[in-house]
Amino acid sequence: MPTITIKNYRWIIVTLLFFATTINYVDRQIIGLLKPVLEVEFNWTETDFAHIVMAFTAAYAIGLLLLGRLIDKIGTRLGYVFIICLWSVAGMLHAIAGNALHFCLARFGLGFGEAGNFPAGVKAISEWFPKKERALATGIFNSGTSIGVVLALIIVPLILRKYSWHEVFWITGAIGFIWLIFWLLFYDIPSKQKRLSSDEFNYILNGKESLTKQEVISSQVKIRWYKLFTFPQTWALIAGKGLIDPIFWFFLFWLPSYFSSTYEIDLKKPSLELIIIYAATTIGSILGGYFSSLLIIKGWPVMKARKTALFIFAVMELSIILAQYTTAAWMAVGIISLAVAVHQAWSTNVFTMASDMFPTEAVSSVVGIGGMAGAVGGILFPILVGYLLDSYKAAGNLTGGYNLLFTICGSTYLTAWTIIHILTRKHAVVQLNDLK
Repeated sequence: MPTITIKNYRWIIVTLLFFATTINYVDRQIIGLLKPVLEVEFNWTETDFAHIVMAFTAAYAIGLLLLGRLIDKIGTRLGYVFIICLWSVAGMLHAIAGNALHFCLARFGLGFGEAGNFPAGVKAISEWFPKKERALATGIFNSGTSIGVVLALIIVPLILRKYSWHEVFWITGAIGFIWLIFWLLFYDIPSKQKRLSSDEFNYILNGKESLTKQEVISSQVKIRWYKLFTFPQTWALIAGKGLIDPIFWFFLFWLPSYFSSTYEIDLKKPSLELIIIYAATTIGSILGGYFSSLLIIKGWPVMKARKTALFIFAVMELSIILAQYTTAAWMAVGIISLAVAVHQAWSTNVFTMASDMFPTEAVSSVVGIGGMAGAVGGILFPILVGYLLDSYKAAGNLTGGYNLLFTICGSTYLTAWTIIHILTRKHAVVQLNDLK
């Protein structure tokens, strides 16, 4: 019996990637939401929590570097099987942690496994989408980051009502295995996917400017990984991720504590304020991708469209500096919501630049390198965060520490954009033969 083809099958792929990213961020965010509970039970300081965050980000950096290359070798299908099993098991192991060191070890395992999500996801987008649709597709799957955080805000208090923090980790960690069933049922590369119509396959193929049909079908070219570091395009991605990713991780891990300490929000109940903030990132992710895609559809050169979008987002991000002048929780919600939404718009376009500038066979590797830079920044930035917050707390002015951090965050995007612009002025696409 012949297999029935499904119209617009590429959007099913995006849906799978969206849910994988959602689960990824549910598992990632739980430690931040449980921080007020765990720091009482285990008597953590802000510096202790910073060390736990650093364990995650250190593993994330290592994982991005190693798993990006691994996924380019074994393919997206098997790559996702490996990484989601790894991070789901590590997520559940948090439940048996008995001190800060145990949490550091569990976070290390979680960070290593979760590191593969974006290299694998961006690679899948480059396999399944023409360039003019990639930013929108990336924006949709990247929006899972915010949906995951929002779901965590809802799920964690509901579980805590009947159970302890241990069950939070057991239950959320197991969700990844449910997703894995659907992944194995529905995913394969376009040339092997029998549910894909010939019209859609040709549409995808014709939008891959840098590849021939034979290269798309075979994908057997051996990439010399070290050569990626010889291209300014790689260093542009390193700048775009290395300077900016730590800022979102700060928003991710410390915002719940900020609202708890500054505006006395009870994190044992679903927080409407935090739900609104993290939901705003969904809008930013999708609209940010749509904006640059729209410019390309209107005839703009690909890199000009991406960099114009990034410049606009960098200017808009200065608004987070105004958070220090807020006097009420909802004023802070409005300003921070805009900031995190703009960040996701930025992130979507930086991810998409990887598939704009590099052939599909190298996308996971280069995304891994850029992500590693972001994770290294994520290791270093919490040291500053922990030091500043502990110092200001000792002086009786914890809010002042957060205000200084908001100023640092807001001014970094324009610096990153300037570096990206300088490194990509010629913006030539790296050819497959250049990487042999």
